Amino acid sequence: MRCALLPIQIDRLWLKARHKPLLRDISVTIKGDGITVIMGPNGAGKSLFIRCLHGLSQPDSGAINFAGTPLNSDIRQRQALMFQKPILLKRTVQQNLAFVQSLRADILMADIERVLEQVGLRHLAKQPVKQLSGGEQQRLALARALLLRPEMLFLDEACANLDPASVGQIESVLLEASNRGQKIILITHDIAQAKRLADDIVFLHHGQLWEHSPADRFFTRPASEQAQAYLDGQILI
Repeated sequence: MRCALLPIQIDRLWLKARHKPLLRDISVTIKGDGITVIMGPNGAGKSLFIRCLHGLSQPDSGAINFAGTPLNSDIRQRQALMFQKPILLKRTVQQNLAFVQSLRADILMADIERVLEQVGLRHLAKQPVKQLSGGEQQRLALARALLLRPEMLFLDEACANLDPASVGQIESVLLEASNRGQKIILITHDIAQAKRLADDIVFLHHGQLWEHSPADRFFTRPASEQAQAYLDGQILI
């Protein structure tokens, strides 16, 4: 199925802080139900960009439309955002998901068991969150997001500094979600991870869009010198 929120049309997006431009005149259309990966050096504006798409940051000017509709509360409820450091309740794994269930009448216990199985945490359902590893906590955050059945899932460096097993588990779940028609928009510095997951790449530098292209083209024939330098491991200033 196709996600009803697509395409995302961003037109001349500007965001400033103390008169300093942080996002500069970004115009791009994100299509398809695949996985879009946002890349660029530190300070490129990647996190600010997806915060704008999720409504957590307000641009100074420009337009963001989802299938022709401006971002609104209904669209936000159909999205989910995962951060690099998950914010979890100081309870058990299952109680964290039961809290989400209490907010939505259409979420059943079977749904909780299903997402725990997806992220490989079913055997830790009764475990207090404080006893989980960093990778297990992030997988719990992913389970919580999936429990909401979002049509669009944003991840801001959600796999950074995790153990390989957790990274592999999360990537597998994201690919499955994408195959089911959920739109995934992922920020990562890990070029290998981007190659494994991405259908298309949005490359930002100094708050500007330098390139948006299919992943295979980006990694073999990047259109900008900045993108090539980034892929070559050079320090971009």
